[in-house]
Amino acid sequence: MSTRIPTAPFGSTGHRSTRLLFGAAALGAMSPERADATLADVVRWGINHIDTAASYGESEDRLRPWLADHRDEVFLATKTGERGGDAARAELERSLERMDVDRVDLIQLHNLVDPDEWETAFAPGGAVEGLARARDEGVVSHIGVTGHGLPVPGQHLRSLERFDFASVLFPVNFVLMENPTYRADVEALVEACTDRGVAIQTIKSIARGRWSDDEGPRFSWYEPLDDPEPIGRAVRYVLGDERLFLNTTSDARKLEMIVDAATGDLSAPDDADMRADVEREGITPLFDERRPVSI
Repeated sequence: MSTRIPTAPFGSTGHRSTRLLFGAAALGAMSPERADATLADVVRWGINHIDTAASYGESEDRLRPWLADHRDEVFLATKTGERGGDAARAELERSLERMDVDRVDLIQLHNLVDPDEWETAFAPGGAVEGLARARDEGVVSHIGVTGHGLPVPGQHLRSLERFDFASVLFPVNFVLMENPTYRADVEALVEACTDRGVAIQTIKSIARGRWSDDEGPRFSWYEPLDDPEPIGRAVRYVLGDERLFLNTTSDARKLEMIVDAATGDLSAPDDADMRADVEREGITPLFDERRPVSI
């Protein structure tokens, strides 16, 4: 397997990130030994962008010893789920302490989709104001926003009208993009981000659907694909668009297959091949208007 993952400018941050970003949610429930081995693979693969969050279990703690030797080699991003300014700043400070770093490159407002939470975050004294102050003080270099569910591309567009975010994050996979409303919202968001130099991160590329039973181990909140070929097509479906970055899954068993797909020919597969995978693998949409997102 080649280990040459292509890179691209991460928006206007000045960092050239590998187009495959390591989703450090995978570390959240790992033993220290397993986490160390996984991070050694991250180095071997050449991934230079780490995405974690305060809410990802033990992830920030598992990163701590590794960052002692590798901090200057990676773009380090974390997230806060707090909506008040003081609370968001306090959670950011706890993340810095957990990882034993004096700054992060990116702090993201985690899953900012709910309208009431959105209003709180943008209000005077809210999380946006608090994190902007942290940026001005040099504790964090950039601020981003993430989200899950069908409304998120539209909410991100609304967020970009109110604040100069450096990045957005939202789900992209074939079945989601078959939803014409979601596709239109994504296309509008991607165009706006491209015009403004905002980095575009995607998630959920290899989702088969929501879990349908209680059997088997679960390392992600959705059921992922298993076989290398459909995983490869799902990865290339995203990375075939040179404007997009892809965060790896929290199911570490799939990492090697995802990396393999991201290091070869990244030409997007034909829609006919993707529809065949949908039928063969039983892929279903993760989100609809009737089912809330809990993440």
